[in-house]
Amino acid sequence: MTDIDRAVAVLRSGGLVAFPTETVYGLGADASNDTAVRRVFEVKGRPNDHPLIVHLSDVSQLDGWAANVSANAKLLADAFWPGPLTLLLERSSSVSPAVTGGRPTVGLRVPDHPVALELLRSFGGGIAAPSANRFGRVSPTTAAHVVADLGSDVDVVLDGGPCRVGVESTIVDLTTDRPLVLRSGGVSAERLEEVLGHRVDIYVSTEPSTGGARAPGMLEAHYAPNARVVLCAEHEIAEVLIEVLGFATGPVGLLAGSALVGLPKDIVELEPAGTADDYAAVLYSRLRQADRLGLSVLVCVPPPEVGVGVAVNDRLRRAAAS
Repeated sequence: MTDIDRAVAVLRSGGLVAFPTETVYGLGADASNDTAVRRVFEVKGRPNDHPLIVHLSDVSQLDGWAANVSANAKLLADAFWPGPLTLLLERSSSVSPAVTGGRPTVGLRVPDHPVALELLRSFGGGIAAPSANRFGRVSPTTAAHVVADLGSDVDVVLDGGPCRVGVESTIVDLTTDRPLVLRSGGVSAERLEEVLGHRVDIYVSTEPSTGGARAPGMLEAHYAPNARVVLCAEHEIAEVLIEVLGFATGPVGLLAGSALVGLPKDIVELEPAGTADDYAAVLYSRLRQADRLGLSVLVCVPPPEVGVGVAVNDRLRRAAAS
């Protein structure tokens, strides 16, 4: 029996399977099995009113999960699936409210990872999957991260290597005539606009810390390591580091896009994150590294807020709000 065969058997029996995607590792359950879906929420410690994303193997499955699929939805699915884009649509009558947090909408995507696609094709149904970590913490981008976070709470962990994109999918609400980006991710607003031929709006407010969220990843505080995250622009580094060293109760680290000179000797400089695309790919690994090093504070210099850099800035702001 192959690893995929074993994972499919676990899903069909109501178990949980962690699997790689191009964005982060997901904690998957049979989306048609309410008991299995509820176990996802229990394992993560996730509020039951926070919806899950349903992963599909092919765009042809879209009509089976969504009602009133708009022309915009079809355009985006054809352009970006498989890929890091989630479409929020009115759910079909067959979709369980357990998956959608009781909402009338469902988030759908086709992941761009060979292991995920093989799993989905072999399983034949939808897999409901949030990120494979405890709720509110740093998302996993390797199988080792999943094991460290969830341990024996997961029945099978499929190892597909490090995630290529490294931040979660972009979520676009297509339930109205005007598309709205609810969460920035691996597909930029500019790319969406190129396909749609018109401007898309970006949701800029934050959800309250309590109460249901319209989509995953919208809470003000999220994606947080144990270390306190402090953001600053490159020209502010010296001033911010002096301030942080004054109140930090333990080691202080720095994460920036490129190596810096003239840092105080007590600062732990993490390996530079590189360009915005590179920064996205290593962001969560660097946040986890900060905890392994026992840093009390991690000062981060975000990349330019263009392209996937928008998503990186979003994740860092939410980590800093925790």
